[in-house]
Amino acid sequence: MPYKEKEIEKQYYTIGEVAAMFDVAPSLIRFWETEFEQLRPKKNKKGNRQFAQKDIETLRTVYHLVKERGYTIQGAKDVLKNKPVQTKDKMEIIDSLEKVREFLVGIKNQLNTKA
Repeated sequence: MPYKEKEIEKQYYTIGEVAAMFDVAPSLIRFWETEFEQLRPKKNKKGNRQFAQKDIETLRTVYHLVKERGYTIQGAKDVLKNKPVQTKDKMEIIDSLEKVREFLVGIKNQLNTKA
């Protein structure tokens, strides 16, 4: 998962940086911005989008629902409107379990190479 490898450190990110975090095209980020009312990044005087950590977390949820879970745009909208906290909690649990799995696979590989 591309977005899990990078830690959020800056206060604001450009649309190109955010698109790179999720390994998607900037046009998809702009599309999601029009579809999801929860996603409203600031714009500077030039009109460039500035994504804060809150925006990136919202994008992470949208990415998880649409790209990983296979929800339609409307289905993802419904989930975000009806159960935003529950969805975030589930994503955090899934992330933790994936990290544990990666750790265990790494240990298994190390044991196999030493044997």
